[in-house]
This record gives sequence, C-alpha cells and structure tokens, in this order.
Amino acid sequence: MFRLTVRPGVELSLPEERLAPALFALIDQEREVLRRWLPWVEGTREEGDTLAYIRGALEQFASNSGFVAIIWCGERIAGTIGTHQINWLHQKVELGYWLAREFQGCGIVTDCCRVIVKYLFTELDLNRVEILCAVGNNKSVAIPKRLGFTYEGRLREAELVNGKFMDLEVYAMLRREFRNRAKE
Repeated sequence: MFRLTVRPGVELSLPEERLAPALFALIDQEREVLRRWLPWVEGTREEGDTLAYIRGALEQFASNSGFVAIIWCGERIAGTIGTHQINWLHQKVELGYWLAREFQGCGIVTDCCRVIVKYLFTELDLNRVEILCAVGNNKSVAIPKRLGFTYEGRLREAELVNGKFMDLEVYAMLRREFRNRAKE
C-alpha cells in the first residue's frame, strides 16, 4: 500500500476498496457538519456509495487525471484530501479536503495541503492550484490563507448544497509564486 508521511503520526495513502466501510462510517458520523458545506454528502447514503467513490478515485489516479488520498492520524482515518479533474491543457487543478471534527485544530489539513501543493507543482509541473471554499466556512478558508494562496474573488451562487446555492471564495497559487515562497 502506498503511504506518504506528512509529519509524525500523519500520513496519506491512496484509498482502497477494503476501506469503504470505515470511510463511510466516518462520513456518516460527520454527516451533519459535512452536509452544511459539501454537495457530495447527500449522495453518500450507504457504504456502496463510498465504494463507488473509491473505485472512481482509483480510476482517476490510474488515468493521471487527479487523485484522492486518505488522511491517516495514527491508524485511524481522519478525512480525505484530493484534486478534482486535472485540466492538463491549462495546467491547473482544484484541491479539496475534509477532516473529522476530532482531528481539527491541529494543523493537519494545512500540513497535508502543503505536501500536496508541493507535489502538484514539482512532480506534476502544474501552473495553478485553486482552493474554493464556501463563504462562511471559516475553518476551510483559513487553509489557503495560511499557505499563502491569493484571494481572487467570489463566485456567486456557484454551488448547490442541500437545495441552497452557496457563494464560493476562490484562492489560487501559481507555480512561480510557489517557487518564490520555497526560496524564502
């Protein structure tokens, strides 16, 4: 199994079909919080939905069009981080993440994003990484700010979550900005 150490006690791994029950159980446990911000939660009603998601994520990785990783804290699944479909023509991608409440407030997602952003710019040689956050999701918004992403504006009513259109804040980092930050 592929694993990448983010920091002591925190690792990333590709999802595996055998993890569907545990990942679904965590989503179900966090459902009320996650459904407030994320449109996919309502479509994840049973373990089979999570299994289909994992299979899709593995296909996406195999086709080099993006990836999803499980965030591990010790031996426990804490959440996921990954990309949407990579736009190879324009060399850009959107990054997304979620973390169970008990693991929040420790810098875990910030550290995971830092590792993934480095991978996206150095290994995949992308030019632009975007993070879109629902307006009002202050914990999520804090991540791109901490990492030095630039706030580019608001997409009005850009995402339908639980029957309500939500505005999204757009944050982005360019490869040259990443390289300049790495020199500091």
